[in-house]
Amino acid sequence: MTLEDERKQIAAASRRLASERLVLGTAGNVSARRGDLVAITPSGAQLESLEHEQVTVVDLEGRIVAGEFEPSSELGLHLGVYRRYEATAVVHTHAPMATALSCVLEELPCVHYQMLLLGGTVRVARYETFGTPELAQSVLEALEGRTAALMANHGAIAYGASVESAVELSLLLEWACTVYWHAAALGTPRLLDEEQRSAVVATAVERRYGAMRPADPRTEETP
Repeated sequence: MTLEDERKQIAAASRRLASERLVLGTAGNVSARRGDLVAITPSGAQLESLEHEQVTVVDLEGRIVAGEFEPSSELGLHLGVYRRYEATAVVHTHAPMATALSCVLEELPCVHYQMLLLGGTVRVARYETFGTPELAQSVLEALEGRTAALMANHGAIAYGASVESAVELSLLLEWACTVYWHAAALGTPRLLDEEQRSAVVATAVERRYGAMRPADPRTEETP
């Protein structure tokens, strides 16, 4: 079956996003690319119960090559990301905190170093009607130099090198939105400036942050 592995990954990711409350009902979509083909959630799918056989496969022009259902109404947005950026997977959600902040912010400030995985500050793409070329263009502009963006009065989008990484970035974005919301409720959030962000990058590279590695026996305490 065409893109069998990707279809399974998309179905599993959809169910996880629903369990994490980043999508509700049919509101959201997931896709993965391999070569000249893209597997994507079908339009109107209940993501919490999506099975891989229901996932649609299209070519880069949007023509259906496998599957029984019409692809997501945001197909044009997903294809646009694949054409413009080095992406293997795209996740679009209507996550509650990200959506709430997209209604009031022009940009989500960088308040935590983990947001550097998203590119730092997260832009809010201007509002356009869902499923339109105008929305796709707005979001593609907001994603420049970033791996995620908010979509004004709509939701959020993230892309990655795998379906799993795109899901993790979506979860990170929702967490960052929640942190900012709590901080703003308490006062004026402190923002990480360019020097602080650069220091984080340098330290992460030096310490190989995020990767498990064997302990240096020379650092162990001697009894």
